[in-house]
Amino acid sequence: MNTEQRSKRVVSRLIFVLIVTLMLASLLLPSFALAKIYIDITSPSIKKLPLAIFDLQGPQGHEISEVIRDDVGFTGLFMYIDKSSYIESASQPFNQKNWLPLGIEAVVKGSVSGDKNLSVSIILYDTADGKEILNKQYQAEKDLSRQLGHSIANDIYQALTGRQGIFRTRIVFVGEDAGEKGMYVMDWDGHRPRKLGLKGELMLTPHWSADGTKIIYSSERGRQWGIYLLDFLKMTEKRVFSAKGINMAGDFFPNANMFVFSSSKEGTPDIYSYQLDNGTLKKITGTRGINVSPAVSPDGNFIAFVSDRGGSPQIYVMRADGGDIRRITFEGNYNTSPGWSPLGDRITFSGRHGGKNQIFIVKPDGSELLRLTDQGNNEDPSFSPDGRYLSFISDRDRKKAVYIMRADGEAQKRITPGDLKAFGPRWSPN
Repeated sequence: MNTEQRSKRVVSRLIFVLIVTLMLASLLLPSFALAKIYIDITSPSIKKLPLAIFDLQGPQGHEISEVIRDDVGFTGLFMYIDKSSYIESASQPFNQKNWLPLGIEAVVKGSVSGDKNLSVSIILYDTADGKEILNKQYQAEKDLSRQLGHSIANDIYQALTGRQGIFRTRIVFVGEDAGEKGMYVMDWDGHRPRKLGLKGELMLTPHWSADGTKIIYSSERGRQWGIYLLDFLKMTEKRVFSAKGINMAGDFFPNANMFVFSSSKEGTPDIYSYQLDNGTLKKITGTRGINVSPAVSPDGNFIAFVSDRGGSPQIYVMRADGGDIRRITFEGNYNTSPGWSPLGDRITFSGRHGGKNQIFIVKPDGSELLRLTDQGNNEDPSFSPDGRYLSFISDRDRKKAVYIMRADGEAQKRITPGDLKAFGPRWSPN
C-alpha cells in the first residue's frame, strides 16, 4: 500500500468516526430536549406552580423542611396549598389521585434518620404524570442541617425550572458592632453570620472573584489606604496594592488575576487596572473630574463607573481599555455604585430620588430605567449569581442593614440582625 492509499484510508476512518459521533450525539440530544420544564423562568408572565412540601419524617425533619419552604418560597415561583386540604398524609405512599383534584402539580416527601449524622431521603413527584422527578439521598452532620436544607431546595428548584438555584450562595459585607468594623460572611438568607477576623480603621465594599475563592477590598490601616486580598482556600490575607491617597477596590476581571480600582494617588481619583501575578499597573481613565466605583462586566470587555465629568455623579460605561465612553444615566443628580447582572444585560445602581437614595436597574445602553425601592435610603446593590435577586443596604429601620429582594423589587426583607450595622454587601458568584 502506497502513501496516498494509506492517507485515503486514514481520512476514511476519520470520516467514519465523525459520522458515528454525530449519530450518537443526535441520539442523546432528545433526552435533554424532552426534559420537562415545569416553570419557564424566562417567560415574561410566569404562572406560579402549586407545590406541596411535607415535613420530612424523623429528627430535624420539620427544621429542614422549613428551610426548603423558605428558600423556594422567596423565589415567588411557587404557590403553597394549605395543609388542611391534603387528602394524603406524609406516611402514606404517593397517589396522584389524591392531588389532581387539589390542583397541586408537584409534591415533596421524604424522611430523616440518624443522630449526629443525618441521612435524608427526598422524593419529588409530578402529580400530572404520576412519576418521580427527583429521588435523592443526602448525608450531613446534624449541625449542618441548614446547609442540607439549602442543598435540597437547590435540587428541587433545578428539577422544576432547569436552572441552578442560589440557596447555597453567600453574602459578604462590612459590619460594625460596638463601634468596631470587620468583614462578615453569611448565608444568602442571613443565617449563620460569622466574622472573618479582618479588621481595619475603615473598610469598604468587598468584591468576589468569579470562582468565589477570593475577595478583594479596601481598608485604612495605620493612616494608609491599601487594597487587600483574602484567599478563602488558604484563609490568608495580604495587601496587594497601596499608594498615597485613597485606593478603593473594584471588581475582579473574569480570570481573577486582574482587578480594577480607583485611586487618588495622582490627585484626582482615576480608574486603574492591576495584575496580581506581575504587579502591572495601568491607568484607564485620564479626563478631568472624578472617576470612581469601577464595575467589570461578566465577559470582562466593559467597565461601568461613576464620573462627575458632566457636572454631577452619573453612571458611565466604557471598554475595558478605556475607550468608547458613554453616559447611561440622565435622570437624577447623584447616581453611584454600579453593578452588572450575571448576563451583562442590566446594570443596577443607587440614585438620588426625592431626596433619598434608591435602587435602580437599567440596560447598558441607558434604556428601560426601573426604580425598585421607595422606603428609606437604599445603596450598594449587588445581583445574585442567577440575576433574579439583589442584595442592598437600607436604613428604613433606622439602622443600616442588608436587605434582599427580587430583581423586580418584590419581596424586600432585612436579613442581618438589628444590632449589627452593615455596609457594602456583595452576593457570591456560586
